[in-house]
Amino acid sequence: MKDYIPELSEIRMVRRAPAVPPRFSAEDSAYVESCLRATEKAFGVAIAPGAAFSALPARLLIKFCIDAWRGLAPQTPEQQEAHGKLPSTIRLLDTYSALEEERGSRH
Repeated sequence: MKDYIPELSEIRMVRRAPAVPPRFSAEDSAYVESCLRATEKAFGVAIAPGAAFSALPARLLIKFCIDAWRGLAPQTPEQQEAHGKLPSTIRLLDTYSALEEERGSRH
């Protein structure tokens, strides 16, 4: 991955994300995992070798997605497709984080 200077909004998204695995619906979980696995396969990178997807904290997931979005340069159609799904995955993870933050402030 190429080096980049993260934007403040990206830093905040990572900091806001829970340090525990997200509690997604089965559909959202399958979507996020498929996007991450496609990125891993297309670019030959690994988010957490040997770890089960269900054990990965939301903070790690969103950081990986942001780093991949900003740091990977797609060359092939497979890479372009995987890279193109990263923004929606980032938004889903950030929405989840915001919801968890809101729930936490109520308790």
